Order: sequence, then structure tokens, then C-alpha cells
Amino acid sequence: MPLLIFVNKGLIMTNEGEGLPVDLAKKHCAPCEIGTQPFDFETINELLPAIPEWKLEDTKIIKRGFRFKDFVEAVKFVNIVANIAESEGHHPDIFISYNYVRITLMTHNIGGLSENDFIMAAKINELYVKEFAG
Repeated sequence: MPLLIFVNKGLIMTNEGEGLPVDLAKKHCAPCEIGTQPFDFETINELLPAIPEWKLEDTKIIKRGFRFKDFVEAVKFVNIVANIAESEGHHPDIFISYNYVRITLMTHNIGGLSENDFIMAAKINELYVKEFAG
């Protein structure tokens, strides 16, 4: 029997029952259809390991803080995040305090979390690791 592959809740699943994580940073946000339901707690918990350092709040929001050497670097990071958000059509809430940035993500039009939030979190993590961490 040939190996079959399908996507389920952020994993690439095979017909042999093996799950391989999807690289969320490589995906793109898509508009939510009318009637789209927010992710349930089980789905959220399955996806959280794919976005290290992000914390769940009230099953509706994911958030993470980032530290920088100074204000200018923090603002540079925020400007790049803003460009990513604009190109993906999915915009986070951002708080800046000198060398600290806090980002929260939620799909507002469905009142909770969707795949778009996890995609944006993965893209933001990738940016931070490649350009600012260290």
C-alpha cells in the first residue's frame, strides 16, 4: 500500500499513524469564512509546541514578550512585524516599552484563535531568531 499523506490540526499525518510537524512559518494566512469556529482547547494545545515561548491566555489569545538591546532595535523589530502582518492580512496587538515588545494574537472576527494566529506567531519567532536573538 502506498504511503498516504494528509494534513490534520497542524500535523502532516501518514496512513501509518506518524505525525510530522508542519512548518507554520512557511504557510500563509487565509481569510476566515463566515461561521468559522475558533480552535478548541485540544487543537490549541497540539499547536502550541510549534511556537516556542508563546503563552495561551483564556483560550482566546496567544502572547509572547521579546527583549532587545535598546529602543531602536525594539522599534526595528516592530516595523518588520508590521510589514509581515500587512502582507499576511493578519494584524497583532503590539506593546512597546523601551527594550521590550509584547505581541498578542487573536482572530478578532471569530472571537478566538485560528490557524492564522499560529502562522503569524511562527513567522514572528522566525524573524526574532534570525535577526535579533543572540
